[in-house]
Amino acid sequence: MGDTFGAAFRLTTFGESHGVALGGVIEGCPPGLTLDVDALQAACDRRRPGTSKLVSGRAETDRVTILSGLDRGVTLGTPIAFTVPNVDADPAAYDALRDVYRPSHADFTWEARFGRRMVEGGGRASARETVARVVGGDVARQVLASIDPDPIDVVAWVDSVGDLRASVDPDHVTQQGVDASPVRCPDPAASAAFEARIREVRAAGDSVGGVVRVVARGVRAGLGAPVFDKLDADLAKALMSLPACKGVEVGSGFAGTLLTGRAHNDAFYADAGTIRTRTNRSGGVQGGISNGMPLLLAAAFKPVATIFHEQETVDAAGRPAVVRPRGRHDPCVLPRAVPIVEAMVWLVLADHRLRWRGQVGAPPPVPRLAPR
Repeated sequence: MGDTFGAAFRLTTFGESHGVALGGVIEGCPPGLTLDVDALQAACDRRRPGTSKLVSGRAETDRVTILSGLDRGVTLGTPIAFTVPNVDADPAAYDALRDVYRPSHADFTWEARFGRRMVEGGGRASARETVARVVGGDVARQVLASIDPDPIDVVAWVDSVGDLRASVDPDHVTQQGVDASPVRCPDPAASAAFEARIREVRAAGDSVGGVVRVVARGVRAGLGAPVFDKLDADLAKALMSLPACKGVEVGSGFAGTLLTGRAHNDAFYADAGTIRTRTNRSGGVQGGISNGMPLLLAAAFKPVATIFHEQETVDAAGRPAVVRPRGRHDPCVLPRAVPIVEAMVWLVLADHRLRWRGQVGAPPPVPRLAPR
């Protein structure tokens, strides 16, 4: 029914935006992992609303409660179930919208699919659902850290807001540098410009979109699968499953179409016996399998559909209507999308790593050049 993601490492989420709680069930987590619940909570705190004037004022605590799958903090290998309560829901804010379809929302399409919809906050179409993805993503991060000796680092940042762009080096960007910015952009000049733009559109009752970029460093060569389960294909699906995401690029993306093959190809070379590439236009994936270079992706997020202006629409009977929403909404999803993008990348990496281990056991040695 579309509520589960992954194969060997699976996350199923449940709950609605203004229901009693959100939550999830994680399957495939290996036994014997000492789960750092404080780290799970810290991940959720990065995503939660009500943390600044630039995001939704909804005052949620996003406290995670683990219901199963642990014995004195150690994973059992059984399903890990968790909940995150909704403590500041306001379903009455949506009473006037019960019989109309909000422009660019999922109201009409969900009703076309199921014959009914939850009006309050869009139900499961709301970005509130993504709190469960952040929990699952941090469990995935901890799983990878427990089974691979070489650390993997996943860092996302806001790279553009509207027509404003940042300049960020993916080889050196850090989560600390990203989180030091109120808009999660480590480029100080761009951060100030982004913040001003978001405040401007918020004051005008409008919204703005942009791009989140993400890098995964330390991913060894050989992660992925041929044909239908390519690593980049699953990463693209993971990011495209996020609310408001309308486009994904891997490596050079669409800009690569402007180059010739000679200019675009990533040449191999030997670095202390390890095979690497001099450029990384492939974004760390070739033939659907990681090549040991950093994974580079970008996700484009549209402007938030809820704006505080009258808009023409129709009601459930097809009659002309006008909507002017009220409530608490982000004028720009990008700052809070950063930890969600990271979570989805962690989920894909853990899933492919465990699938690899299940098929061939220990990973084969990374291809290296023979010494001269």
